[in-house]
Amino acid sequence: MTEETPGFDEKPDVPSGATPDDAEPQAAAPSSGEAAAPAGDAAAQIAGLTAQLDQVRTALDERTGDLQRLQAEFQNYRRRVERDRITVKEIAIANLLTELLPVLDDIGRARDHGELLGGFKSVAESLESVAAKMGLQQFGKEGEPFDPTIHEALMHSYAPDVTETTCVAILQPGYRFGERTIRPARVAVAEPQPGAQTVKADESAETADDKETGGPDEG
Repeated sequence: MTEETPGFDEKPDVPSGATPDDAEPQAAAPSSGEAAAPAGDAAAQIAGLTAQLDQVRTALDERTGDLQRLQAEFQNYRRRVERDRITVKEIAIANLLTELLPVLDDIGRARDHGELLGGFKSVAESLESVAAKMGLQQFGKEGEPFDPTIHEALMHSYAPDVTETTCVAILQPGYRFGERTIRPARVAVAEPQPGAQTVKADESAETADDKETGGPDEG
């Protein structure tokens, strides 16, 4: 008794009233509306991305401007701090040198009286050298014109041999630190004698007249 084996060429069951071609699936063709929809979505996406890019660029420009302003403010702050630091340093040095002025005056008087001798002379010269290295400058000389911005007149007199107010004696030298005057020079001043210029003008006029007339009358 033989068993029947189902063959591989058997066809699937087909519903009644249907053709074999109906059994194969068919891809539905896209409609015109469905084809236009993706194109519209792409344009909208591009427009949205462009707007976002513009916003990002605007924000970047604003942040760049803020950064530049902060950098400028920081540079100004650094310069201001450095300027203030130098000013504070100069004030501190000027105050220290001001405290040393009485000592320097004593050294000057000892030198004028020939008492700057021995070890005291070495110490005094070292102190003067250190003060000079720190920027202390002495000023005030006899015979220079009187300047009220750097001179302090303690004595006043008249002299026939000066043509303007002149420092004729330095009672205490002046000191400056950089462009800052720590102490004005204390001086004795002399002014021309009243009427001296008038006498000189009259003498000059008489001399001119003599030259014009050929000299003074004789006999």
